[in-house]
Amino acid sequence: MKRIVFILVVLLTAVPGHTQQNLATATFAGGCFWCLEEAFEKVPGVVSAVSGYLDGNTKKPSYAEVSSGRSGHTEGVEVKFDPLKVSYEQLLGVFWVNHDPTTIERQFCDSGSQYRPGIYWHAEEQKRLAVASKAKYEKLKTFKQPIVTPIVKASQFWPAEDYHQDYYRKNPVRYQFYVNGCGRYSRLDELWGKLRK
Repeated sequence: MKRIVFILVVLLTAVPGHTQQNLATATFAGGCFWCLEEAFEKVPGVVSAVSGYLDGNTKKPSYAEVSSGRSGHTEGVEVKFDPLKVSYEQLLGVFWVNHDPTTIERQFCDSGSQYRPGIYWHAEEQKRLAVASKAKYEKLKTFKQPIVTPIVKASQFWPAEDYHQDYYRKNPVRYQFYVNGCGRYSRLDELWGKLRK
């Protein structure tokens, strides 16, 4: 019996799938974390996108502390992805067309430092690819204003409260009301045009 159990354990652990060892991490900020979470969770190869807080002056900040603007944190998303199914470069492409890179202390109808955009790199290769992608979009000149989205080293990421996770799925009506009321999609279409498709 012990031998059968041992064989079953070996077979189950040998089944290919997602493990923490073969996943990579990417971190982005682009205004309301609900919206970035939705954008990334729809990408094949992305295993999870978690809403949370970056930077800041305190550990384990609450939403109330962050939304006050006094804690120094920004809303962001930590993305776990399978590099065999989606590249970091592809995730950068998703990020660019899902935020307004021409504003630094606001995104759409949300203003304050907690909504500042950013690419947070975890390794030198991510930094190199992020810098190259920014240069690519600057060269495309799809809009007149300069790109001001910073590229910085990833800091401690604190997951947001449970009610923020998958908000677009849990509260679809409220979420659509917020997104449409904020003019998010219309502004993104204005900025990025066909690149959004």
